[in-house]
Amino acid sequence: METWDVYDKDRNPTGKRMKRGDAFEQGAYHVVIHVCLFNPRGEMLIQQRQPEKEHWKNMWDVTVGGSAIAGETSQQAAEREVKEEIGYDLNLGNIRPSLTVNFENGFDDYYLLESDVSIAALKVPTEEVMQVRWGSQREILGMIEEGTFIPYRPSLIEVLFDLRNDMGAVRK
Repeated sequence: METWDVYDKDRNPTGKRMKRGDAFEQGAYHVVIHVCLFNPRGEMLIQQRQPEKEHWKNMWDVTVGGSAIAGETSQQAAEREVKEEIGYDLNLGNIRPSLTVNFENGFDDYYLLESDVSIAALKVPTEEVMQVRWGSQREILGMIEEGTFIPYRPSLIEVLFDLRNDMGAVRK
């Protein structure tokens, strides 16, 4: 059973831990990560989740997502999840998330990276991922509309594609 570090609303560690599936106490939050790998053509590597997954069975998703486990930084969680889900080694070193989306129970860090990953070299399928492929922004938005992709807000997908080469809200 996964154990998570608990943070306050300002993302300060509280020193407490909780088990995945436990109810969140008032004012308790945890860290989630998403990694979106883009190729030089501007397509995102997307994954289809295994049918045995608890949530979003068989649905397509961004490259990788998951929760940070106790003792991990956001970067360490992102590296571990990429390795577990698609068998790819990623070194984030001092790379910060491109953006963080706050949600009811936590902080969701998004890492947007360009990497010309060879799908043939990935170790898929894994316990969590059935298959991967490259998808354009238009394809992903179409999949959301048809109900085969996790129902992210279309505007979030647009922001992920828009920010893939730049950090910040102002164009350079």
